[in-house]
Amino acid sequence: MSRGGWCPLLLVLLLAREVQAQVENRVIFLPGTFQNVSVSRNETVQAVVSRITPDVAYVTLQFHTQHRNATLSYARMPGQGTSLTAVDSGLLSALQPSQASLSLFLSSPDEDTVAGTGVILPYSSTDPVPGACNTEFTLDIDPNVYILYNLYETTIRFAPANLGYERGEAPAACDQSTEADTRWRLLYDIYQYFLPENDLSERSLFSGIQDVADVQGMMKSGKRVGHLRTRALVMTLLSSEMSMAAFNSIPGQGVIYSVIVRDPLMNSSASYIPAHTYACSFASTLDGCQTLGKISTKVFFTVAGLAGLFVCFFGHRFFKCELFCMGFSFGTFFFFVLITRTTELDYDICLAMSAVIGVVGGVLLVMSWWRWGSVMACIVVIGLMLGFLVASTVLFTPLGDLDVLRRSDAVFWVTFCCIMVVVPLFFVRWPREGNIVTCGTVGAYAVILAINAYIYTSLSFITLNILKRFLNNNFSAVFTDMPFQAIDYSMITVWVVLGVGGIVLQLYREHSRPFFPPSPYLMWLQERERRKTNVLDPSHHFPPLTNRLLARARQLTKRMDSAGEHTPLLL
Repeated sequence: MSRGGWCPLLLVLLLAREVQAQVENRVIFLPGTFQNVSVSRNETVQAVVSRITPDVAYVTLQFHTQHRNATLSYARMPGQGTSLTAVDSGLLSALQPSQASLSLFLSSPDEDTVAGTGVILPYSSTDPVPGACNTEFTLDIDPNVYILYNLYETTIRFAPANLGYERGEAPAACDQSTEADTRWRLLYDIYQYFLPENDLSERSLFSGIQDVADVQGMMKSGKRVGHLRTRALVMTLLSSEMSMAAFNSIPGQGVIYSVIVRDPLMNSSASYIPAHTYACSFASTLDGCQTLGKISTKVFFTVAGLAGLFVCFFGHRFFKCELFCMGFSFGTFFFFVLITRTTELDYDICLAMSAVIGVVGGVLLVMSWWRWGSVMACIVVIGLMLGFLVASTVLFTPLGDLDVLRRSDAVFWVTFCCIMVVVPLFFVRWPREGNIVTCGTVGAYAVILAINAYIYTSLSFITLNILKRFLNNNFSAVFTDMPFQAIDYSMITVWVVLGVGGIVLQLYREHSRPFFPPSPYLMWLQERERRKTNVLDPSHHFPPLTNRLLARARQLTKRMDSAGEHTPLLL
């Protein structure tokens, strides 16, 4: 082939390479179909939507990553008010008449490659427009759900929606009137969707996002047993209420929050961009999602679990050990709350100080029984421990999310204390049986808490919710609904088996023994009095203890004299 024939071929190859490079930076989205996208460093990916039908008034593009930020923008160069950087980002584009295609742009704001999944959802003119009455966030129309979390609570916020409108028309005024023909008739359904427990995988998250991204997927309430996920409608907000909600933080548990705005007059709805959180950081190397749980917590609850296992099966037999464990638990919990609320000390220091004071509490409870021998006083303390666990369990159920209990601290604590105080009343009639039931129930639950230090289970929040309410003044506004999945049913089985086994074993072993062991101090007083009055008792003629000790010391220090003449050995 001649030199002149190579030139056109080379030009065609160069043009084909340029077109291929452009295609590699473009992703074609089909409405309602998820598309996995990977955005490299210093790369901008164009998200293209074509063949939009005329009945579509606006579309939303949402893009989700697990923990790395991605930037979604209207233009190739992101700017203030035209872009959003987040792990769950979304943009809403109102369409013009005769518009059949749309382009948005994805980029990575950091130095790493970002991989995620995205979808385009179309909506008609009768559907509400999520975030169209935004006055708080940067975007003009902001359909996103924003999440803030701390150790105690997770808060979501979103911008109010507006009524739908046709292409090319002006939207209705947001705050000009509150009549029934304005946005004030809109309702907001807030959903909570739990991912599988102890599963921090990207695959699990993307599967959950695909389930709840649109209205139809999220509004299917109930449980999917096959996938072990739980989703539920938590609450419905009126347009006159603040567009926010608070939930209980569950570190390490993936939760997706979604908001569906409904127009009851038009019988239509639209979905905000779902947002997810694990209530922990993937970037932290010390206490992040991958290494959740401090070493001090694991050590503390491991020791507590071993002690609880001993108390579960042998608590009544070794009464002093049981008293020490109960006093330790009571003292540790009380002073942890006190130290945490009154000081700014580090968590490890608070836990260590509380444990030391708990040891003192356990010793004091044992010494009070040793000195005065009042079994009923000790049984009341033990009964309060069981009452605390029973009250916490009752308020852990959906009963605890009743508005009258959730919104009023006074009603909550009065209810809690009434349940807690009623339980020890049964111990007055059946002290031994009540003590054994406490040993089995509380001891088995201590084992569950020890397991939770290594494998997450929702049962730990039975008492953790009460602790959070003690420590956080605003916790009353938080929904405390927990997911119940396979691991939780397994832990309930372990709790029941250990508790029932310990109770039955101790009742069988102790049925022929005295109800409670006598006080050592009172026994010593009785023995001393018996020796004084019984002259026939050989111990009556024993010298006092101090004289016996002095005589023994003299024997050890006195030089032994020769016993007499020694006869030499005969050879």
